[in-house]
Amino acid sequence: MSYLERLNYFRPEMLQALQETAVMMGIAMVAAIVLGLPLGVVLFLSRKDGLRPRRSLYWGANLFVDVVRSFPFLLLVVALIPLTRLVVGTAFGTYAAAFPLSFVGVAIYARLVEQVLLDIPQDVLELAQGLGATTPQLMKEFLLVEARSGLILSFTSVTISLVSYSTVMGIVGGGGIGDFAIRYGYQRYEYDVMYTTIVLMIVIVLLLQALGTTLANKLDQRK
Repeated sequence: MSYLERLNYFRPEMLQALQETAVMMGIAMVAAIVLGLPLGVVLFLSRKDGLRPRRSLYWGANLFVDVVRSFPFLLLVVALIPLTRLVVGTAFGTYAAAFPLSFVGVAIYARLVEQVLLDIPQDVLELAQGLGATTPQLMKEFLLVEARSGLILSFTSVTISLVSYSTVMGIVGGGGIGDFAIRYGYQRYEYDVMYTTIVLMIVIVLLLQALGTTLANKLDQRK
């Protein structure tokens, strides 16, 4: 069987794997925005020298982010199985795999959001405060607008990291393109199929990076 014939033979499984990866990534990316962005704002506001210092709030949020980011991902997936079963109803499958992936996405993006906000020039804060802006107005009308380019680049980095993390979700039956490369490429000694899958993943990452960079450049206030 030729190389093209093998690719055509495995095409249904590859398309299924891409769909599973898309589902896992989509859920985790939404979680990163919906939960990670506000959590990053909380970290920024409640830190010791922040605009609204809250020691206990910052300590709790910071602990969550540090623990999740430092936890070996494979062990995190296993450790979260009871919670995954409670929330999703099962610990097996694509949706169950998206749960621990979302944890990582939220934690990583929250930390990056905090760092982006900390890089905003002090002049912006002073201007907003001088105009009498409330905290919600300060975040919505000034800081998030000023930081939107950096936030997009940070989200792009998170998305690319999630692509990497998603490749090991076969352990809970999540499937995905990484699981396809192992099961249909490496374990069957179809190394050309495995390397093709790797190249496909690299292309996906490059496209994501190009898209994120282009969008960030268009929204960059400094240009």
